[in-house]
Amino acid sequence: MVEPVNSSLGKMLLEEVSPVVMVLCTPLVEETFLKNGLSFLETLKPFCNFSNIDVPVRTSGDQLYRLKKFTLRLFYASDIRQPNVEVAKQRLEHVITQAGEKDFQELKSDPPQITEILSNPESEIAPTWFQYYNKELIRTLSFSDHEAFDHPVACLLVVSSKDEEPINKFVDLFNTNRLPSLLNDGAMDPKILKHFLLVHDNQDATTERTSKVLSEMRSTFGNNECNLLCTNSSKEGNVEHQANPWASFKSSVSADKLGCALTGDDIVEIKDLMQEFASRHIIPYMEQKVRELNQQISATRKGLRNQIKNLWWRKGKDDGPDSTKGPMYTFSSTESQIRILGDYAFMLHDYELALSSYRLISTDYKLDKAWKHYAGVQEMMGLAYFISDQSKKEAEYCMENAFSTYMKLGKSGFQNATRCGLWWAEMLKARDQHKEAASVYFRICGEEPLHAAVMLEQASYCFVLTKPPMLHKYGFHLVLSGDHYKNCDQVNHAIRTYRSAISVYKSTTWSHIKDHVYFHIGQWYAIVGMHDVAVKNMLKVLDCGYQSKATQEIFLRDFFDIVKKTGMKHEVVGLQLPVISISSLQVIYEDHRTYASQASALVEESIWQSLEDDIIPSLNSGKSNWLELQSKLLPKKYKESNVCVAGESVKVDLEFRNPLLISTSITSVSLICELAANSDDLKLVDKEPSSSSLGPQSSTEHNQGTTSGFSSFTLSEVDFTLGGGEKKMVRLTVTPSEEGILKVVGVRWELSGSIVGVHYFQSVPVKANTTKGRRKNKLTPTDALKFLVIKSLPRLEGTIDHLPEELYAGDLRYLVLDLKNKSESPIKNLKMKISHPRFVSPGNHEEELTTEFPDCLKKGDEQNIVQHETNRTSSVFAFPKDVSLQGDKSLRWPIWLRAAIPGTLSLYFTIYYEMDNVSSIMKYRTLRMHYNLQVLPSLQTSFEITPSPSRLQEFLVRMDIVNCANSDCFQIHQLSTVGCRWSISLLQPVDTILPSKSLLAGQALSCFFMIKDCRKSGTEDEKTMSLPASQTDVKLFTQDDDEKLFDIVNSPLASFHESERSSQGASTRASPNTVDFILISRFAKSSNPSAVPDLPKILSHHSCHNSIRTSSPLSWSLDGPQTIHHDFSTSLCEIKLKMVIRNTSDGVSSVTINTNDCLPDAAVATPSSGNQSGWRYIPTVTEEMKLTSDVMGSRLGKPPSSMESRLGKPPSSMESSPPFIWSGLSSTKVQIQPLSTTEIPLQISVFSPGIYDLSSYKLNWELSEHENASSSTSSGTCQGYPYYLAALQSE
Repeated sequence: MVEPVNSSLGKMLLEEVSPVVMVLCTPLVEETFLKNGLSFLETLKPFCNFSNIDVPVRTSGDQLYRLKKFTLRLFYASDIRQPNVEVAKQRLEHVITQAGEKDFQELKSDPPQITEILSNPESEIAPTWFQYYNKELIRTLSFSDHEAFDHPVACLLVVSSKDEEPINKFVDLFNTNRLPSLLNDGAMDPKILKHFLLVHDNQDATTERTSKVLSEMRSTFGNNECNLLCTNSSKEGNVEHQANPWASFKSSVSADKLGCALTGDDIVEIKDLMQEFASRHIIPYMEQKVRELNQQISATRKGLRNQIKNLWWRKGKDDGPDSTKGPMYTFSSTESQIRILGDYAFMLHDYELALSSYRLISTDYKLDKAWKHYAGVQEMMGLAYFISDQSKKEAEYCMENAFSTYMKLGKSGFQNATRCGLWWAEMLKARDQHKEAASVYFRICGEEPLHAAVMLEQASYCFVLTKPPMLHKYGFHLVLSGDHYKNCDQVNHAIRTYRSAISVYKSTTWSHIKDHVYFHIGQWYAIVGMHDVAVKNMLKVLDCGYQSKATQEIFLRDFFDIVKKTGMKHEVVGLQLPVISISSLQVIYEDHRTYASQASALVEESIWQSLEDDIIPSLNSGKSNWLELQSKLLPKKYKESNVCVAGESVKVDLEFRNPLLISTSITSVSLICELAANSDDLKLVDKEPSSSSLGPQSSTEHNQGTTSGFSSFTLSEVDFTLGGGEKKMVRLTVTPSEEGILKVVGVRWELSGSIVGVHYFQSVPVKANTTKGRRKNKLTPTDALKFLVIKSLPRLEGTIDHLPEELYAGDLRYLVLDLKNKSESPIKNLKMKISHPRFVSPGNHEEELTTEFPDCLKKGDEQNIVQHETNRTSSVFAFPKDVSLQGDKSLRWPIWLRAAIPGTLSLYFTIYYEMDNVSSIMKYRTLRMHYNLQVLPSLQTSFEITPSPSRLQEFLVRMDIVNCANSDCFQIHQLSTVGCRWSISLLQPVDTILPSKSLLAGQALSCFFMIKDCRKSGTEDEKTMSLPASQTDVKLFTQDDDEKLFDIVNSPLASFHESERSSQGASTRASPNTVDFILISRFAKSSNPSAVPDLPKILSHHSCHNSIRTSSPLSWSLDGPQTIHHDFSTSLCEIKLKMVIRNTSDGVSSVTINTNDCLPDAAVATPSSGNQSGWRYIPTVTEEMKLTSDVMGSRLGKPPSSMESRLGKPPSSMESSPPFIWSGLSSTKVQIQPLSTTEIPLQISVFSPGIYDLSSYKLNWELSEHENASSSTSSGTCQGYPYYLAALQSE
């Protein structure tokens, strides 16, 4: 904190609270000094401020102190009066207007940054004219009747040596009629110090007369009270002063003319005159006056007795009315004398004496209810406390008391309150209490808007000086101040305050106040004629989607009105209407990679690269992609460039967004490009343009000649309308017509025909669809928009005719791939790779089918289908070598499409082709095609296969079908087994399988079939078998009995089935225990509309690797008689059986047969064990199986019961004996080769008639996966199948 004396308030008090000298002069004196362009008073003013006068002073005490700084205020007698309110108001308004005109040129510069404002010294933050305004505001209260520091201390009477009778002129000057009214009315003491000055003009006055007049003066008025001033020593009157002392006091006249007749000696003489006048006359006079008044007041008012007397005399005045008007006290009253003593002591820097005097008189004024006088004394006490650096609390209390008292007086006291507030605010600022100072400025704003504007602006600078800075309050008060300035037509000041507020709000999220500032400052710039700056600021509010629709319409209307007033078309860089989404910027161009559609160009490059790895040729050493090949063919300086072909467009996709709620029309949207014919003519602008610039239309310099026939490139122009908040992706193109270097610089568009928006791409990352392969991309954003244009090349165009967007799972379609090359240069060596061979299979002939699809797939039409695919290697399809395209010739190649599984599918096709000697840079190109398919669920099938327990080669198949479609119905056409091994047959009539003939949506169906393994030996190869094809298919429809079945052996069904086998998770090697099925279905005609517009004609459903349900690698059967007749009364019955065992696995099986004799209850039929699966062949029991025998009863002498006879049970005496026994070997072990069959003889001995279950045996097996491998083995046990034998007693 600075010392109070050196603070801004201390300097102000030194200038404003200082002795007043009344000047009276004759007209000839004024004429003398007007030769210098100055009045007499103006000539003396620069020399009335003494920075080091060094005069000893003694006031009330005996101790001397030296006065260092001192100032005199000179006034003509005519100016010593209270200023007129209206004139003072106009004077203040003129000060503000003049300051605004000086700052006009600064308004064209960029707004200050907040960092710059905060880094400036405190003295440079606020405008300098504030101090001048505050002084003028304080001077509007000059010569008040309740204060004494404006009372004249001395009178300077000035007469010219050219005046006639100079002595009489001196007497006439101090005539009562010519004195100010304040002196005649008794408010001021007319008995003041008089000093007489004779002015001698060296240009036209004689020295003799001057000396004579001076002698008369001294003899008349006294030697010490008279002085001589010689002036205008320059005869020519053309003196120039390097440091002109009058320049700062009179700016209306050129500084060269001020003091032009005064020499350096004249200036020194004037300076010495004022120094002598102050030090030898003014200060001693005031010193003497202070001592006299102090003695007088001490005698009458100081001391306890005098104070009690004074209080008693003033008793009863409290009940009187408050007095706010008129001089209550004359200059001779005790109260006025005490006030004069205090003010004189203050001006002589004896602040202790001043404080004691102010305290003494303060009580009197309060008791007298002279509130204006009381407030004035409190105000001076606060200043005395401050300047003497005493109690801060007392100083603020006095200022608050004075301010409040002034405000209580109403309108008559507001000006005094304003002055008090200004001094109070300066006092707080000097003590770094800027926040409190801002509140004081706010309190003295008042109702007058121009005065309030200045006070609010000063308050705002206090907020920026607080620690830490209160930036939001700073900006807010600037906005309030600017609004008040605008209401008073001070537009320059309104712009200045709003420019400073921009520095606060432009980096904040306070969007509404930010828009308010930019919008109004734009309007005000238009008022003062700076339309270009107005447009620049109005541009900031165009991205105002958060505002109401009405506000947006106002913004846009005023913006276009201001633009039209400029009378020119403006180009704006960074225009925010519409908003460009830089993240959406995508560059699509074709080099060796060409695209059949926009969807193809948007696919990720990695997907295409994975397809093209097998078809792009390699260099001599190792495998390389095209970019490595290009780097060896391109010149070194262009290795990092993108390559495009002349005549082929470079596309730029860019998203435009309307930030407003109102519809906006955007016209003439196009790219900004440059094309240099060769490296020597490059004019590419590498320097990034400014992010926000405004000026006449200039972006067309990049695109000169684009509409003429001789242009080096052609640009597309797009017009569109964006609704409120709408986003739209726009594709812009540039097509170079000659070789060179092409650069995409930016994008331009027009609004309302008068604003051209420009956006440059240099500083943004660019997404290009041609990512640079395996090589690390080192391209800069600028390089990504730079292209090397090479000469025109053949370009292959391709489409797939009638490719549906939606289809059902299993839908099989016949499509045609149409390829064209419009160039006269031929292409050859065509190859194609498909991303999903499971869905797509190319045909093998160019000609189209002679029979309509799908009849061409039925048996008997095999001539329309290629039987074997001989020219396909791996997953790459190679077109015939003799295929070549040029001119208008086209190639139509068949394509088979099958929707394998439900879901959304993306199909990718890459077609490779080569060109003959067209370009040294590009030897081949690829055509990329992309399609999206929506596959809906249709029929879902599942198969369950179980072996027959009695017939080794036969199996039962259960097929479950569910229609998963939402609404459509399907008809099942045929079921086929794949290969020549399995034959299939029905177990039930076709009519009973699906009586309704259509499978409704959501309906499920189960049906059964019999399949038979037709191999005769385990070593027989399926490929060498000659099973009739008709045995592998089953017809599942009844209508159109003559309709042929579909051929599943040949392509395309065969090729799709191979794809399904590999896709459904098993190796291509056939497993002996698996079966593949193909179900053919068709769409059933229905009155309901289908979910698929293009109805399918045939659907194929492939179910692969269906395994046979069995827990062991063995299948066997027990062969023998079903019924025998024997006379059990003579002997037992021996029955021969045969067991046939088949090894169904790929390994060698070792089988052991263990037989167990039957228990006595074995004749009762037992259910099969729980671990048996499959179905059983049970013969019909004849009537004779129910006959009973009494042979055993006759032998034992006991007839059997009727129940025992019916069941064939033996007598109870024989129940402990087994009814039969295995009479052959109890354990037999055999070894069976893979897929082989062996026969084993067995025998049982039956002792009595009955029905017997011969399942009391077990097969223990041990399987080796390979013949010579013993480490990989498995084993298990199989329980015998139920086999029923009826033994009857013969007659």
